[in-house]
Amino acid sequence: MATEHPAERDGTGHDRFAAFSERASHLTSSPLFYALCVLLVVGTVVLHFLHPPLSWLIFAGDVMAAVNLLLLALLKNSEQRDTHAVQRKLDAIAAALLEQREGESHEAADALHDAIRMEKDQ
Repeated sequence: MATEHPAERDGTGHDRFAAFSERASHLTSSPLFYALCVLLVVGTVVLHFLHPPLSWLIFAGDVMAAVNLLLLALLKNSEQRDTHAVQRKLDAIAAALLEQREGESHEAADALHDAIRMEKDQ
């Protein structure tokens, strides 16, 4: 088990959680998932009007809380990866501009090229 945050790994390969979170991010941003969430909310509201046993209402609330917690974890993971990607690109641009100004090697330009296509590797 890795202790580094997924956004701080070198990006050369995906671990299982990163691949899962990427697929889950695509699924949760789809219209199908939105429709499923609307059905879940409508179902919970309808359940309240039917006056079922309290245990059913508690179960419905627990399902809603679990879905919220999982989506929050996926959102935070996606946010951290995006933030890290933007920071790497900004660092590469700054280094390339500094290199251009000082007329040094082309290492920063290579790093900039790698940072720009970084999202394709993820």
